[in-house]
Amino acid sequence: MGSIERSFDPQPADGPASPGQLPPESHPPAQSPEELKEESRKIRRLQMVVNMVMQVIAQDPSITVEEASEMVADTRRVALGMFPEKELAFNLIYWPRLQRLMRERYRMQ
Repeated sequence: MGSIERSFDPQPADGPASPGQLPPESHPPAQSPEELKEESRKIRRLQMVVNMVMQVIAQDPSITVEEASEMVADTRRVALGMFPEKELAFNLIYWPRLQRLMRERYRMQ
């Protein structure tokens, strides 16, 4: 059996720091209590919008696939209007839920 050679180059002392050791200038600016309260309010509002849209799509048998798709698109527009720089978060959190609901409700693939 041969030996496996491993090359290990330790990081220099001034190399990349772990996330907890970032220089102060790289931390996002702290939010004021009012800003935090407003952001929490917007998050709760978005959660309510998404939940209501999902309930309507799931429970109303008269909604067509086109209408449901329009509701999903409108939900996305509302979310991005409230949080313009958070498209990735929407795509990771809400989009899979809405897609799964559409697949289950309308037997889509």
